[in-house]
Amino acid sequence: MIPFETIDKTWTLFLDRDGVLNRDKEGDYIRNVGEFVLLAGAAKAVAIFNKIFGITVVATNQKGVGKGLMTLDDLGGIHDLLQQHLQAAGGTIDKIYFAPDLDNDSPNRKPNHGMALQAQRDYPQINFGKSIMVGNRLSDMQFGRNAGMYTVFVATTHPETPFPDPLIDARYDSLIDFAEHLALTKH
Repeated sequence: MIPFETIDKTWTLFLDRDGVLNRDKEGDYIRNVGEFVLLAGAAKAVAIFNKIFGITVVATNQKGVGKGLMTLDDLGGIHDLLQQHLQAAGGTIDKIYFAPDLDNDSPNRKPNHGMALQAQRDYPQINFGKSIMVGNRLSDMQFGRNAGMYTVFVATTHPETPFPDPLIDARYDSLIDFAEHLALTKH
């Protein structure tokens, strides 16, 4: 059970990208800025999170880079566009971590928690016991568990995922639903 009432600026929020912040391409990758579409309410959600959490980061698997389907410049352009959308709504992501690794056993590729450890190196104040991972797949939930975080499942792309589930602490229909619930607990 997530202790919502204790969440404050000492907490960190980890967000998956595809299917959480932007539309996902099932069976494919968002390869360039032309394919990037922010989900409804996502920018407003991040602005709400920024008022509550001390640090907000993205942790995203990006195998399309490792497969040569897109370049690091393509990925950088997508992330710049994401930040522009978020900043227009008054929010921001502190840092975006990505795993281009092809090997599913790579320590940086979710569900392994290498990206969480990278974030903790960059922000030593991160305490995984005061962190939440938000994602739309069970691999995101396992990533959070592997790092010792709380987990929130958003049912944007996989509403059939059973709940309750031992990997999932809370479930919402979308990122904005979670943000608005959290904002209500803070008033």
